[in-house]
Amino acid sequence: MPQIKSICVYCGSSSGTEADFVKTAHILGETLSARGIRLVYGGGTNGLMGAVAKGAHTNGGSVTGIIPQFLLEHEAANNPSHYCDEVIVCETMHERKHLMFEKADAFVTLPGGIGTLEEVVEMMTWSQLGRHEKPIFLLNTNWFWDPFIELIQHMEQSGFLHQASKAKPIIAQNVEEIIEHLGQ
Repeated sequence: MPQIKSICVYCGSSSGTEADFVKTAHILGETLSARGIRLVYGGGTNGLMGAVAKGAHTNGGSVTGIIPQFLLEHEAANNPSHYCDEVIVCETMHERKHLMFEKADAFVTLPGGIGTLEEVVEMMTWSQLGRHEKPIFLLNTNWFWDPFIELIQHMEQSGFLHQASKAKPIIAQNVEEIIEHLGQ
């Protein structure tokens, strides 16, 4: 596996219902920083987005936030540049996802909502279609992703994942498992 220099993290802009979600996001940011891996993320300062960025930034890590102009207006009180050494403002969500893809060597998905799910599913789809071979992880904090993992298994068993080995993400229960898998 090629050296991983940057990881895109997909996650919620909310904190969720469990303290472990925020704690794990912060640990992931700290760990990326300690390994010299650039964090690429959606540029938000709230919820898990803010926690992962703060974890990386406060430990001297490199952080790239990519945010559409319309979302930047929602973050006005909490300027993304507080946690980022690079902020890229784009026009659309599609452009944001494409830039995040281009700047990342791997993807880690923390708990989140529909937007988080959509982002990881798009990367899985692109992988299945042969558009990339970058590792995709689901960080399954407190079994958050179990229903989605079951759905993926159901899709495979029902004959709808034609390149299942390419489409299925790597499941990790903690940050250390991701780092071990990457050989970092």
